[in-house]
Amino acid sequence: MQVNFLGLKHLKALNKYFWKYRVRLSIGIFFIVISNYFGVLAPQITGYIIDFVQRSLPGYIPKAKQLSYDVTVQGFITWIEGLNYKPIQIVLLSGGLILALALLRGFFMFLMRQTIIVMSRHIEYDQKNEVYDHYQKLDATFYKTHSTGDLMSRMAEDVSRVRMFTGPAIMYLINLITLIGMSVFFMLKRDVELTMYVLAPLPILAVTIYFVNTIIHKKSEALQAALGKLTSTAQQSYSGIRVIKSFVQEDAMYKAFEASSETYRKGATSLAKVEAMYFPSMNLLIGLSTLLTIMIGGIYHLNGAKAVGIDTIVEFVIYINMLTFPVSAIGWTASMIQRASASQKRLNEFLQTAPAISSPSVKENIALSGDIKLQNVSFTYSHTGIEAIKNLSLHIRAGDRIAIVGRTGSGKTTLVQLILRLYDVSSGNLLLDEIPIDKIDLINLRSHMSYVPQDGFLFSDTVAGNIAFGSKWMDKEKVVEAAKLAVVHKDIEAFSKGYETEIGERGVTLSGGQKQRISIARGLLKEAPIMIFDDCLSAVDTRTEREIIINLSGFLHSKTSIFITHRVFNLLQFDKIIVLEGGELKEQGSHVELMQKRGIYFAMYQRQLQEQETG
Repeated sequence: MQVNFLGLKHLKALNKYFWKYRVRLSIGIFFIVISNYFGVLAPQITGYIIDFVQRSLPGYIPKAKQLSYDVTVQGFITWIEGLNYKPIQIVLLSGGLILALALLRGFFMFLMRQTIIVMSRHIEYDQKNEVYDHYQKLDATFYKTHSTGDLMSRMAEDVSRVRMFTGPAIMYLINLITLIGMSVFFMLKRDVELTMYVLAPLPILAVTIYFVNTIIHKKSEALQAALGKLTSTAQQSYSGIRVIKSFVQEDAMYKAFEASSETYRKGATSLAKVEAMYFPSMNLLIGLSTLLTIMIGGIYHLNGAKAVGIDTIVEFVIYINMLTFPVSAIGWTASMIQRASASQKRLNEFLQTAPAISSPSVKENIALSGDIKLQNVSFTYSHTGIEAIKNLSLHIRAGDRIAIVGRTGSGKTTLVQLILRLYDVSSGNLLLDEIPIDKIDLINLRSHMSYVPQDGFLFSDTVAGNIAFGSKWMDKEKVVEAAKLAVVHKDIEAFSKGYETEIGERGVTLSGGQKQRISIARGLLKEAPIMIFDDCLSAVDTRTEREIIINLSGFLHSKTSIFITHRVFNLLQFDKIIVLEGGELKEQGSHVELMQKRGIYFAMYQRQLQEQETG
């Protein structure tokens, strides 16, 4: 089904779904046509009954020409008049046929909804999966420049509005086209001139719909954008509720939310006012058509100028009343289509955003040993223009234990994100086992790495589920072993349900140190050949830190391990210590070598010793 009318080019993206469910859609269209066919037969049978009853009344004047009916109705008339039944019996049989047609129409309307509406639910399911899958492919820069609330709004609200197009809007659109088409056909067949008078208000209706739809489309886009901002404001408030409370900013956040909510309210109210114009306009035009039918048809009948009888007038009135809902639904359907177009446009903005980080076309399963080489690597954040890494050359051999130290903002985290290929280097080369990193399949690359960030994200799941998150299957013994290495086993055992304790969204029920240690356990359980620890002991006390480092010392044997920190670990022997400052490599070497240089590292170490003594 092509949807190029009314400038709704954004809905072309749905053509693939209509093609996928073309059988269900085709059957649904057939049910719509057949149900409306049974519907338009009823006025003709009613007209026949009125004409039949009039024949037995005094003063009946036979029509100049025989009325023509649909072939099905004509067959029924021929059959029933050949039975030589009494008039009352013919009326009863005709009434029974009208009831049967109504039941058949209702049955096929039920089937129509079972096909079209169910199809829209399948499309909604597919589209949400498509959006979610695409979200996961997008790079880190995308998520830094888009709010979570807006992403959620597009997946939830926008997809739901698009479903209203693929289901109800499509169903009502086809229904009104077929019903109007059939009704107008039989009305023209009965009397062309009377039909023209009756349908005269429809061009006014078409012009009204065109202009009002344009307004609705613009307002729908603005409304969806306002909803995304409102959702984003609420999501940030819920996520940062502890910060809000600690800084006593409830009123300020409420005012921010109230402002966003007020913008949405005004937009929704304005849109509702425009949409409210439709239904009174439809009722007015339908009422005008009914009035014209009775008035003009009655004049024709009284003057005897045309072969228009009471039966014809009744037929036209029934047709007009049958058209009441589909014609009034034009506004509703157009509104749904315009809203869906606005929503699909917002979805297309993301779905048509190509991931900046992608796997090579040829995917090979490469076993990486952990050798990492950076050759004159520079990196600039595109969304801020900040150059975080400057002409950095570094070689980390497989099995090396490396510490990357430096002040906040020196480029430590950026460096490991380049190794994880969360970003691509702006210039230079980054090689793993002498292979350019962009030539390695992303899944294969990251499956060889275990990353423990400083702010470890925990899911609303059990403790065991969070620790086993990076593993292919749950192994309770290994989960416990990883927890012991991360020195969090005793804490977990003290929980009400142990490892099966639900920890809440983002681990809200845990302390900062517990969250970090569970994140460390998750990283250790993966047992990847390349282990990256990004300042993951910042919330851990000194005694616990000592235990964890002792445990890691044995666990990391033969693995390439990278520790990012602004402190110096005395208990962990590093093959090389890298000192970054302003994104540049300032010093590198062993602890002894750097202490002898008496440079940046020496100053950091001396400062740390002084802090420990005064602390």
